[in-house]
Amino acid sequence: MPTHSNTSRTLFRSRHGWIFGVCQGIADYGQINVLWVRLAAVLLTIPTGFWPMVLIYILAAIFLKPAPVVEFTDEEDWNFYQSYVSDRKMALARLKRRCEALDRRTRRMENVVTDREFDWDRRFQSGT
Repeated sequence: MPTHSNTSRTLFRSRHGWIFGVCQGIADYGQINVLWVRLAAVLLTIPTGFWPMVLIYILAAIFLKPAPVVEFTDEEDWNFYQSYVSDRKMALARLKRRCEALDRRTRRMENVVTDREFDWDRRFQSGT
């Protein structure tokens, strides 16, 4: 079951980084100071040239999934997040089905409570 400690070992793009959060995400993944990652990125830019490193950085920003906003509490949260970042339409359809199921359940409960027989059953059971 994924928890915060497990998700911190997954490579995500950080939501608290400077530019797209790539260096911060790599630092979080490697559990090192972000200063060293940024310094390594700058130093790698010198021998590779400016544009290749910028292109790699932008590709990393595009393909790395963003870090989750809240911690996962169980496997279902983790699965939902994975489905959301991979296919948002599927995740929204899943949310819609869940809301519709809750709506049907609420309507059934309202029908039971507002039924005339419910009032008579309640009175009969309370002895009034």
